[in-house]
Amino acid sequence: MSYLEQEILSQPEILEQLLKDWETVEKVADAIRQRGPCYAVLAARGSSDNAARYGQYLLGAVNGLPVALATPSLFTLYRQPPRLSEALVIAVSQSGQSPDIVAVVEEGRRQGALTLAITNDPDSPLAQAAEHVVLLQAGAERSVAATKTYTASLAALAMLSAALAQNPEMAADLRKVPEWVRQVIGRMDEVRRASERYRYMEACVVISRGYNYATAYEIALKLKELTYVLAEPYSSADFQHGPVALVERGFPVIAVVPEGKVTAEMEALLQQLKDREAELVVISARREALAMAQTPLPIPSGIPEWLSPLVAVVPGQMFALGLTLARGLDPDHPRGLRKVTLTE
Repeated sequence: MSYLEQEILSQPEILEQLLKDWETVEKVADAIRQRGPCYAVLAARGSSDNAARYGQYLLGAVNGLPVALATPSLFTLYRQPPRLSEALVIAVSQSGQSPDIVAVVEEGRRQGALTLAITNDPDSPLAQAAEHVVLLQAGAERSVAATKTYTASLAALAMLSAALAQNPEMAADLRKVPEWVRQVIGRMDEVRRASERYRYMEACVVISRGYNYATAYEIALKLKELTYVLAEPYSSADFQHGPVALVERGFPVIAVVPEGKVTAEMEALLQQLKDREAELVVISARREALAMAQTPLPIPSGIPEWLSPLVAVVPGQMFALGLTLARGLDPDHPRGLRKVTLTE
């Protein structure tokens, strides 16, 4: 069994372990409330950057914080950092090694901002640079393609949001996530078989909206780095402003359709794509959405939309693994990639 598959399978237990660490997250939330930042800045790269996209929606919608994604080159290459003194600066990094992400936190702290590192390595430069640290507790990640640290990063951001909101209902829903993920993982063999249909796929788009905009980006990244398919992520709204012209008979579209505010729009778009004879892969709990797909990938029903990215990404991970194997590729050694990428 590949490291990638082992780490996909390990996610329920890792999430359960992380969700026990409410004390640390509550302390961070208390510090944030005391400081009262006006806005948040999230710094990350790769899969962690996709987790930051989730944080952008979550901290904005639940906690009322304007949220920006950092531009690390302003801190390193241009040496012209923006004003951060009234910000909450959050860096998300599995390794905590990348110099440009560390530089954002160091500059934020120099300016007097409240800084938080979400990382898997307590001894990393990032953990040393930040005032507060939430550890992912995911164990050593041996797969080059991140899976368990991605879902753990989402969970850490969700815990922070719930603690800031002082919302017991959110916390209770979060504790259901490991079981939802466990149910999805139970379909591993089914998803891997389904992915074989796409072994000759050269390009596709991955579409969602809202909280799952992050999921579209992360699934597209997994397909690119593992299967070498040109997978482009889109908001369903942006997709209709031009890129929809790509769709013709047989063109592959992977759609993530959660239960919530975006459901009606996503299902209407699926119907349009079906009418254009697109090849639809649909991740959803909605029977109506799954019925439109050539390849339905169901997830449990009843997941609050704000938590759905923690579950909906998992079928995408399994699909990418299955497609990698179907194409005769090594999931643990994607070409040209290393586990830790250092960017200035």
